[in-house]
Amino acid sequence: MATSPNAWMLLLAVGLVLAIVLSVCWTAPSRAVPRGDLHLLVLSGLSLYVVGGFAALAHRETLAGLVFAAGIITCALAVWLSRGTDSEDPPDEEEPADEPPPPDPGDPPELDWDQFERAFRTYAEREPAGTA
Repeated sequence: MATSPNAWMLLLAVGLVLAIVLSVCWTAPSRAVPRGDLHLLVLSGLSLYVVGGFAALAHRETLAGLVFAAGIITCALAVWLSRGTDSEDPPDEEEPADEPPPPDPGDPPELDWDQFERAFRTYAEREPAGTA
């Protein structure tokens, strides 16, 4: 079965679009990656773009296409890794609406007066110490 010379380019383009879409839509990693590592990953991707540019200028289209693809995949990986969350980050979702809001720290705590009166009566009606 003979394939056209442009078939690999079409498959490569579909794969790259899929890599970009997955880097944005796929579930974020559970742990954050240090920013320095992300910067190195992006720098690597940009370096691959430069090497691909030199290969294109040297009329090495196949090599240039593969190196450009590696740069795109590297940057897509950096995008996905940058979405990782850390335990110190605030949660992405809002608080559930069915829970009452926490009390204001400046407000005095609410007191159950009925329970207080029952406890006070029990205390007042007890036998004094030393009378038996």
